[in-house]
Amino acid sequence: MNLNVALIAHDRMKDQMVNFCFAYESILEKYGLYTTGTTGKRIEEGTSLKVNKLASGPLGGDQQIGAMIVTEEIDLVIFLRDPLTPQPHETDILALIRLCDVHAVPIATNLASAEIFIRALDQGDLDWRTLRKNNK
Repeated sequence: MNLNVALIAHDRMKDQMVNFCFAYESILEKYGLYTTGTTGKRIEEGTSLKVNKLASGPLGGDQQIGAMIVTEEIDLVIFLRDPLTPQPHETDILALIRLCDVHAVPIATNLASAEIFIRALDQGDLDWRTLRKNNK
């Protein structure tokens, strides 16, 4: 069973997300990728990665990814948040982070933690999630 990664970025962080995906394209291409709408479009335009685009964040994309966390379809979340700009859907964002905590899904909210998690993914450090899924 392949692991799935959710990629989300606030508007002011989308360029950083595209650059991150370009830099780690050789790792990310091995996994199922799920994105909120606009982020996914930007990733596809800036890389050769194929992504599964959901709704944009403010239109329910965060909640769609949250539902996938609950059903154990998402194994890692990289959510580049803009900590300096108020978000109208902040409650959805907090709910998504809470779901990651409840379901033990690693979540990176900045480039530093995203790089740590992507390298861990590449080294097989998250393979325990596959074992857990297969044993259910």
